[in-house]
Amino acid sequence: MTIQNATTEDFNTIFTLYRHAANHQRKIGTVVVWPEFDPEMVRREIAENHQWKLVVDGEVACVWATTFSDEQIWEARNADPAVYIHRIATNPAFRGLNFVRTIVEWAIPHAEALGKDYVRLDTLGDNQRLIKHYTEAGFDFLGMFPMQNTDGLPEHYHGEPVCLFQISVG
Repeated sequence: MTIQNATTEDFNTIFTLYRHAANHQRKIGTVVVWPEFDPEMVRREIAENHQWKLVVDGEVACVWATTFSDEQIWEARNADPAVYIHRIATNPAFRGLNFVRTIVEWAIPHAEALGKDYVRLDTLGDNQRLIKHYTEAGFDFLGMFPMQNTDGLPEHYHGEPVCLFQISVG
C-alpha cells in the first residue's frame, strides 16, 4: 500500500470514484449527495500536487484532495495552520477497509512536515454514521454549524449545516 500524488493519468479514475461515491451516498440514503465536480478544479489540484491516491497492488483504492485554506467552511478558524482533506472516495472493491484511518496516519506527519497544527475535514448534514466513522478514525467532532457564505462552493454546500472535524498535530 502506497500513498502518492495523483497524476493526469489518474484523472478518469478520480471521476469514476467520485461517481461511485455519489451512487453509494444515494444507495444508503445520505442527505447530501455529491454533485458532479468541476473537472478544471481537479486538474488544478493534480497540477499543484493536492490530489492524492492510495494504491494497493497496483490499483487505485482511494483518492482525496488537500488544501491549506478553507475559509468559507472554517471561517475564523481558517487562520489556524492546517491541512484540509476533501472528497475522500474509495474504490468499491476496497470499501470497508477503513482508509480514513490510513489517511489520518499519513496526514499527521504530512501536516507536521509542513508546519501545520491541525488536520481537518468536513462533511454536510446530520450524517451520524459518517460522524461516528470520522471520530473513530481519530478526529474530534467540533459540531454542526450553519454556512455563512456558500458563494462559489459546489452546490451540495448550499442549505445544509457543515460538520467540522479536526486532529491536533503534535
